[in-house]
Amino acid sequence: MIGSRFGYTLLLYALLPRALAHLLWRARRQRAYLDHLAERVERYAVAAEQPLIWVHAVSVGETRTAEPLIDSLQRNYPRHRILLTHMTPTGRETGTALFKERVLRCYLPYDFPFAVERFLDHFKPACGILLETEIWPNLIHACRARSVPVYLVNARLSEKSFRKYQRFGRFAAASLNELTGIAAQSNADAGRLKALGAAVVEVTGNLKFDIMPDAVLAAQGDAWRAAWGRSRPVLLLASTREGEEALLLEALQEVAIPQLLTVIVPRHPQRFEEVAALLERKGVPFQRRSTEQAIAAQTRVVLGDSMGEMFAYYAACDVAVIGGSLLPFGAHNLIEACAVGRPVIIGPHTYNFAEATQFAVAAGAALRVEDARGAIVAACELMRDPERAQRIAQAGLHFARSHQGATARVIDLVKL
Repeated sequence: MIGSRFGYTLLLYALLPRALAHLLWRARRQRAYLDHLAERVERYAVAAEQPLIWVHAVSVGETRTAEPLIDSLQRNYPRHRILLTHMTPTGRETGTALFKERVLRCYLPYDFPFAVERFLDHFKPACGILLETEIWPNLIHACRARSVPVYLVNARLSEKSFRKYQRFGRFAAASLNELTGIAAQSNADAGRLKALGAAVVEVTGNLKFDIMPDAVLAAQGDAWRAAWGRSRPVLLLASTREGEEALLLEALQEVAIPQLLTVIVPRHPQRFEEVAALLERKGVPFQRRSTEQAIAAQTRVVLGDSMGEMFAYYAACDVAVIGGSLLPFGAHNLIEACAVGRPVIIGPHTYNFAEATQFAVAAGAALRVEDARGAIVAACELMRDPERAQRIAQAGLHFARSHQGATARVIDLVKL
């Protein structure tokens, strides 16, 4: 059991070969995992001459969540440069698409003391902001030793993660209490963080509610819909995960919606080819979004093999099913679909978005179903009942707007 930072660090060294092997394994499907390897330990190609605010967003979801926060930080601290760090290539690619040259970017090093020290020596951040559940004990301790304030914001801790951290007891509490501040998404998250030993936790709300639909992407989605045919019903299967596509396609075979066009957008780009192979095996006529070709009348599925266009996909659909919720992956963000004004269907596995899902269902902004078949049945019922679909869509807009304001509360918490 890890009872101290020393024991934790020894375990990190023991696991280093496994971590490197994991990178090589992931690189078989996504070669970008081999890019910028030196950044994962101690060497960086970018630097800032001006004061720097460092924001860590581990992957795609956290990077999108960071958008309103980074926008606000740049408005409030115009003399500072933003450094955005990631742990995955898809997170880095998303950061590039969202912010382009507005921010510096690199990978956050593994949590070895020597790597953390090199990172802090090189960038000398005035402040660090970690998003969601990124608790790195050596990094946090080194920042505390250097008097660099570090905040955990948009913090969430599922019951599953809470039980894991409980195994490390005092060590988890020590790391949490070396943070300068903690801003939790919800009362439930704050309660679990306090139960782990965090002395002070503020509830600031979920930053995801402050992500505004991009006007360019909304126009792009509207253009897609015009090209696909306004009268052709469009079902979006958004951010699907391993095994979900097969279940959903099987369920689609049991329903009869004339001219239905299904758009499947896998959560991770390394799965685009896997889903394409599944469609070919099942004999489903499909086209790839990336070809940018006109959608033929006989095409039944559009494979959304593009990054950074989720708002466009939502704008182009009639009903959205949220992936990651039909099998036990914890779900993905349903707020974006609500913010675009689309009726949402979500499955039973929502531990990553438990409170947001609960509130959305209670507000009539989303329908919860038990499995993939239930999702398809519910989607088809909504397509046959446009008045009900519109009521749910309007409830979604109200739900998304009524929970905004987390960004301003986080900015009030962060002190440079």
